[in-house]
Amino acid sequence: MKRCVVVGGAKIENYDLIRNALRPDDFVIYCDGGLNHGKSLGAKPDLIVGDFDSYTGELTDDEIIVLPRKKDDTDTVFAVKEALRRGFEDFLLVGVTGQRLDHTIGNLSILLMLDSLHKTAKIIDDCSEMEIVSDKRAFVDDSFSYFSLLNISGTAKGITIKNAEYELENGQITCEYQYGISNEVLKGKTAEISLSEGRLLLIRVY
Repeated sequence: MKRCVVVGGAKIENYDLIRNALRPDDFVIYCDGGLNHGKSLGAKPDLIVGDFDSYTGELTDDEIIVLPRKKDDTDTVFAVKEALRRGFEDFLLVGVTGQRLDHTIGNLSILLMLDSLHKTAKIIDDCSEMEIVSDKRAFVDDSFSYFSLLNISGTAKGITIKNAEYELENGQITCEYQYGISNEVLKGKTAEISLSEGRLLLIRVY
């Protein structure tokens, strides 16, 4: 199954980084102001969605879903739900973090939603890549400068971190005490992360 890439309207400065993450067979959905990234990303839209309160340019003849401005779902959430309806299992979100904190936090919640549905999902921005760690092990190689584990949902228990500067065995991280920030992979190693209960946001920092 092809991957769905959802492009939001948040600022992107390192287009090379995002372009290198794209695949020729990706199904690309542009959300409203995300269309401003289209030329720089060089990725043709397969679907465009939005209420068009942040994009005022010309629209193409591609498939477009025009949304009302008064709605519960943001344009990005709608795009993800539409992709789910079309059967996609793997997601990459770009242009969805930074600038407005409310939108950033809301878009991080999309990762939780997709994890609950047992889908694969990742967010990439200029500084990092983000995904949810729950019932599967996650890995971080030493090409990344740092990695952080943040709890954004309930309590995570039975956390194990191996091959890192700060290792952990059967640890617990709550939303109130975030001590899993700015860890480093041991040189020449690959860090391994697992947990027995709950979920964590893994942020790999370039």
